[in-house]
Amino acid sequence: MTIVDQKHAAQIVTTKGKVFKYDAIECLINDAKNHDEQEIAFKKVADFMGLDSFTDAESAFYLISADIPSPMGANLSAFASKKEAEAMQQSKEGELFDWVTVQQKIKQH
Repeated sequence: MTIVDQKHAAQIVTTKGKVFKYDAIECLINDAKNHDEQEIAFKKVADFMGLDSFTDAESAFYLISADIPSPMGANLSAFASKKEAEAMQQSKEGELFDWVTVQQKIKQH
């Protein structure tokens, strides 16, 4: 898959080294159910604040903001630190999530 916007990219890497790339975090969330959790080495999401920088999906903080459009329309961005996520929320508004709650939010749609 061609990644259109690196700031919203995500990936799953299996224990065998196979990489599944996504152009939006919600695509990773929706596709993760198609993978055996035991076979996933890690899930990474692009840190919105870092140029071409990825962070662990399970420890990242997430912001859904209409003021930050994403490629697949969920307006979902990831941040390596809670402080950066909160600062972005102050300027762009929106709702903050952790890994567990963002999965629940995306799976509802």
